[in-house]
Amino acid sequence: MNMNMKTPTRPNQHGLSMIELLVALAISSFLILGITQIYIDNKRNYSFQQSQMTNQGNARFAELTLNDYLNKAGYRRNPMAIPEYAFPQTTYDECGNFEKGSAITVSENKKGICIRYQPVSTNDLDCQGDSPLSSNMDAFQSSNSNQLIVLALWYEPAEGNEDLATGALKCKSLNASKPTETELVEGIADIRLEFGVGPNDQASKSLTTSANRFVAATDWAENTHGPIRAVRYSLLMASQKNQRSGDSNIFESWLEHSPALTKTHLQSTDNNRLYQVASSTQAPRNLMP
Repeated sequence: MNMNMKTPTRPNQHGLSMIELLVALAISSFLILGITQIYIDNKRNYSFQQSQMTNQGNARFAELTLNDYLNKAGYRRNPMAIPEYAFPQTTYDECGNFEKGSAITVSENKKGICIRYQPVSTNDLDCQGDSPLSSNMDAFQSSNSNQLIVLALWYEPAEGNEDLATGALKCKSLNASKPTETELVEGIADIRLEFGVGPNDQASKSLTTSANRFVAATDWAENTHGPIRAVRYSLLMASQKNQRSGDSNIFESWLEHSPALTKTHLQSTDNNRLYQVASSTQAPRNLMP
């Protein structure tokens, strides 16, 4: 055995130093934070857009529904029928008193309207999806044999006033065999109703003399202000909470014209929601002279 042979030495092995490892971790942390922030921003933008689209969809549906029913108010199958005979004086728990010849009145809670009209045909369904009870739907039949459709449409605030986004527009067909409360659209935080009123005498029904006379639904009385010839409504649509950062011009503008109690309630349940207003003024063509 050759004692002079040298044992081969292994080359020096170099790993990551502590400084290099810390630098790598710092760079990775910055990358992760950047990606996380992008994800959070995208998620927030998506939630914002979805809330806005929901508000817009609810607002459009509410407008279409209310306008459609208001256009039906006062419809008579026989155009020669005298309104006072086609629409007799009646009383409903949800609406109070319908005066003789009246097709629109305020709901009992002052946050909605009640309308009545004669169905065009047996296919003319009410808001519950029911057809008229009358099977005799011949054209120009005598008015006293027609089956009236009487609807109550009203705003119902969120249960317990805890969540603005669960306020809803509801409807009930009052002359149906089984009147059932039906929810048409939700996401409503508040409502404003005004009535364009006409003269008290039934002989004069021109809208031109009263087009600028609007009375708040809470103050209206037919004996005092005359029959309703137009309906002006505004709905404040609200999203789920924590959908906005900062102030909302729509919300602040609505609060400026709200009663003290309503203003306090809306402010206490705001919770950074998104808002949108749906409004319209309808003069039902069937009430024209």
